[in-house]
Amino acid sequence: MASLISSQALAQKVVVAHRGASGYLPEHTLEAKSMAYAMGADYVEQDVVMTKDDQLIVIHDITLDRTTDVAEKFPGRARGDGRHYVIDFTLAEIRTLALSEGARLVDGKREQGFKSRFPMGKSSFRIATLAEELELVQGLNISTGRQVGIYPEIKSPEFHLAEGKDLGRAVVAELKKYGYTSKQDPIFLQTFGWEEVKRLRDEILPEAGIDLKLVQLVGDTEDYQWMFSPEGMAEVGRYADGFGPDKSLLIDPESKPGQLKVSRLVELAHANGMQVHPYTFRADEGQLEPWAESFEDMLEAFFFEADIDGAFTDFPDRAVNFLRDR
Repeated sequence: MASLISSQALAQKVVVAHRGASGYLPEHTLEAKSMAYAMGADYVEQDVVMTKDDQLIVIHDITLDRTTDVAEKFPGRARGDGRHYVIDFTLAEIRTLALSEGARLVDGKREQGFKSRFPMGKSSFRIATLAEELELVQGLNISTGRQVGIYPEIKSPEFHLAEGKDLGRAVVAELKKYGYTSKQDPIFLQTFGWEEVKRLRDEILPEAGIDLKLVQLVGDTEDYQWMFSPEGMAEVGRYADGFGPDKSLLIDPESKPGQLKVSRLVELAHANGMQVHPYTFRADEGQLEPWAESFEDMLEAFFFEADIDGAFTDFPDRAVNFLRDR
């Protein structure tokens, strides 16, 4: 069982498998989640979106185009912007789609984004429900004796509400059904929506009679600038237990080797009782920070100079091994 010991048993720093072991298998497949679990991740991430018939599925985008063959299977079902929205399809329809490595459209054809990852169109992968994924992680916890956590994200809550669907309430109800009810449970519930974080803390969780660790996700856009002051971070800390920034907000990408420009955000978050779990650490070509000599060099700087508490990574084995060796 030595190979299954999580990094958390060896250090307080944690590894979050970003969409599973997505550097090796198509993102958000049960296969990618199983691989991440076996690699020793402390938490496995689930991005949650709602279908037309109110089912919760695990997929990163609110649209199906980047990771499935929806355009081929369902011609004529796109909205005016040319995209196929999850919310316009039933779970039964989504079950018929083939899932693959993420792609982009180039001259009308789907072209794989990360060239060195699992090849598009090979093998067979499907979209899973949130329930199926929770049962996978909980089943593996029973069969291995480990305690790996989950890290669900409520995707685009404002979009769902505008479409008449309360994704936040539905996700919380499902988590409660599967036994996630307190801050002591191995779960962080995350979202980019500030209004949604407040709604979760003030309304949804109390109504459900449960209390979970909430994470405010943060991007490098104008919407979040107010959070980066001492006053702003104190306000976020009133509602959230964790702060999940784009990693470029913590160490300036323009830093030079040996001369890192580290922001105050981790310090401010810690001062307001929040853990900091930035995203996304990738080992693909062109994905290292310009100042880093290697993937491990990048992890060293973020974990031990910026003092982050955890990292979202597509390569959980590399991060687990780094922390174990460290």
